[in-house]
Parts: sequence; structure tokens; C-alpha cells
Amino acid sequence: INFMHSKLTDAADNVQIYKDVVRNVAKRHNKIANFMPKPLFDETDPSGVKADNGSGMHTSISLWEQSNNNHSNTNTFYDENDDYAEISQIARYFIGGILDHASSLAALVTPTVNSYYRLIPGFEAPIYIAWARGNRSTVIRVPVDERNNYKTKRIEFRAPDPSANPYLAFSGTVAAGLDGIKNKIEPGNPTDKNVYKMSDFERSNCGI
Repeated sequence: INFMHSKLTDAADNVQIYKDVVRNVAKRHNKIANFMPKPLFDETDPSGVKADNGSGMHTSISLWEQSNNNHSNTNTFYDENDDYAEISQIARYFIGGILDHASSLAALVTPTVNSYYRLIPGFEAPIYIAWARGNRSTVIRVPVDERNNYKTKRIEFRAPDPSANPYLAFSGTVAAGLDGIKNKIEPGNPTDKNVYKMSDFERSNCGI
């Protein structure tokens, strides 16, 4: 638990340092670095032509088990025998926890009014609670770019945006995932189709 707390704090520290460095470099060049989730948005244009993709803070997560001798660690999300995405049952429970708590997590990971200008259809923003491998229309995506590599196996939570407090967002997300493991919350079947292009009936049948 202490090891995990340290990693979460380090990750949040890095986010704050990154923002500070970018803002200061931009200022030196008489520019302004903007970390708003949806800096360009024109609600009077129904076609969305004058809008642009928002700024997300997609969060990649893996859960590692430290051995007793501290010489080797195990990525508990990796399972080479899983044909779908090389993820373990533990990873599925972790995903299930995040999906189950997704609505509550929104208060931490998408905390501003501007956050919800980003969460609209048509701009790859994750507005549906679903998961799949390599699917950019679901709130949780399992990258599968590298096969047979336990070091890179992770899940990607795509809801967070840069307006979030990373210390709250990261800890809340991990807490939700651990609750999924503790209570063995199944995430349901993955949704490989483009969720945006599915009908309401199809989404309802898939439990989305």
C-alpha cells in the first residue's frame, strides 16, 4: 500500500511539474499554454465545424505485485493465455470497478463545466461507460499495440481531463479499481464496435 501511494503521488507530481514547465516555456515565447478540456467550442454551431477535439488526460494504469526479495515484480494485469487482450481476471475486475464507479468518478476526473463541453459525441471523447481493446469510443481502452510483453500491459482510462486535480483523480480511480478486485465486479462483455455509431437499441442491448 505504501509503495502504491508513493507511485500515485509521483505520477501526480509529474503532472503538476509538466504543466508548470509548459506554461513557463510558453510564456518565454509570448504564448499562453491552455490546459482547458475544451478550449475551442462554439455551441451556436450545431455541425461542430467551429469546435475542435478536446484536451484529455488519458490515464494508463497497471498493477504490479512486488516479490518478497524485491528483485522482481509481476504485472498482475498481464495474462499471456488470454486470447482477447492478454489481460488477467484481476485486470477485468479492476476495469469492472472503474466502470461501476464511473459516474461518481466523474466528479474527480471531469470536475469543471468546461469538462462537459469536451464530453460530447463526435470528438472521440468517452461519453459511454464501456470497455474494449483498442477502442477509442469506450471509456476504458486496453492497448494491444505490443503483444507478448508483460511490461507494457495496462488499461487506459480515457475520461480524465487536464482540469482534474491529479492527486484526487489518480487515487480515486485506483480506489475504484481495487474495489472491483475486492468485490469481484465483472466488467461485462467488451464492446468492439464504434459505440458512437451504434443505435440506442444496440447500446441498450449491450448494457451501455
